[in-house]
Amino acid sequence: MAPEGPSSTAEPAAAPGMSAWETIKLALTGSEIEFTSGPIGRAVVLLAIPMVLEMVMESVFALTDAFFVSRLGTDAVATVGLTEAMISILFAIAMGSGMATTAMVARRIGEKDTAGAGVAAAQSLLLGLCLTATVAVPGVVFADDLLRLMGGTSELINSGHGYTRVLFGGSATIMLLFLLNAVFRGAGDAAIAMRVLWIANAVNIILDPCLIFGLGPFPEFGVTGAAVATTVGRGIGVVIQLWVLFRGTGRIHVHWPDLLPRPRIILSLLRLSVGGILQILIGTTSWVVLVAIIGRFGPAAVAGYTLAIRLIIFAILPAWGLANAAATLVGQNLGASQPERAESSVWLAGVYNMIFLLAVAIVFVAGAAPLIRIFSVEEAVVRYGVACLRWVSIGYPFYAWGMVMVQAFNGAGDTYTPTVINVFCYWIFQLPFAYLLAMTAGQGPTGVFVAITVAESLIAVVGVLVFRRGRWKLREV
Repeated sequence: MAPEGPSSTAEPAAAPGMSAWETIKLALTGSEIEFTSGPIGRAVVLLAIPMVLEMVMESVFALTDAFFVSRLGTDAVATVGLTEAMISILFAIAMGSGMATTAMVARRIGEKDTAGAGVAAAQSLLLGLCLTATVAVPGVVFADDLLRLMGGTSELINSGHGYTRVLFGGSATIMLLFLLNAVFRGAGDAAIAMRVLWIANAVNIILDPCLIFGLGPFPEFGVTGAAVATTVGRGIGVVIQLWVLFRGTGRIHVHWPDLLPRPRIILSLLRLSVGGILQILIGTTSWVVLVAIIGRFGPAAVAGYTLAIRLIIFAILPAWGLANAAATLVGQNLGASQPERAESSVWLAGVYNMIFLLAVAIVFVAGAAPLIRIFSVEEAVVRYGVACLRWVSIGYPFYAWGMVMVQAFNGAGDTYTPTVINVFCYWIFQLPFAYLLAMTAGQGPTGVFVAITVAESLIAVVGVLVFRRGRWKLREV
């Protein structure tokens, strides 16, 4: 007999007569809600609101560091850009493992097997910590060499190696923050994930200027202070996540015996994670190569690109929140044997996401220069930043659909279809196209920006065509 699930106490996604304010309040309070019944539109909105706000908080991490670090000069900004290009490998592992975790937890919740969801969450933590070591140790030991390999100058390495070493040293906080929030999202407890990032960001925002500039009793660490502040903020967030998870006040409860290794579940998670990790790694390694191409045109080009990408991420991460809502709804509805409801949820999430990113694109294209000047007044940096922001923003309506399609596959436990799409669109198409435009055609960094837009739009088109075939409905998790 399966353990009693949330359906015994959970309310429907929302009552038909519920006002907009009541819907927002319900989403933010995180009340137990049944997402496999009731109006689909309300289910999408109730999940999307906290998930979007969660992703806004994640993007604030990036913008906060960029705002304060930019006061230290071009080398400091370039240090952040080069380090994040390298540590994106860790983010890929964390996000890929998170996809597997969300899919498995959501499927168990849809099946009303809350005990199984708790075990899956615990096993994902064990797997995630093991994977973290593969990136953290080399990053700490070879920080200087890695910056040099990425094209950093001697001055940049001398001033920035501490930032790189601290960020890699705090890798566990990155991994656990992603994994535990993936657990909460899969369970439908998106409001908890949102609140955790609010707290983590508040700590980061307070500590950033104190540790970078040495305000009050704090030591002046320069750019290294940004890494320390971010790591401490994330670490506090992880402590709160673990407390909530083991206390069992939400829709999912992890018990200490759940941490005993379960080889079958770990292997299943690993199988799903490999697909998720590969699809992100393909994109992020492509990003590393693009940064290396841009690096050939000097620190100003890298700094301009870094600042523009921070703004782009600021909009993209909330859009991923909507896409994550689609992943949870797909997983839970497939677990409840309602594939058609799962599909309808995806199409509706795609429409909402497109409207949101279209509005952002208009703002970014029209206001690119003032937005970049918030972070830098150096003319060369501003020029490159404006070009990047405008070119990449043009494709936002397409990106909206690409994100939702990818997360729909992942929510269904089909992490390999997006991997194949990424291989084609990033490695086979984007990288050669970017090099051709930037180096051969003489377009410089602008050629890279154009290639990003075209490749991301291509992912959206291919994703929609493959999704319509419906094979994702047959995946077992």
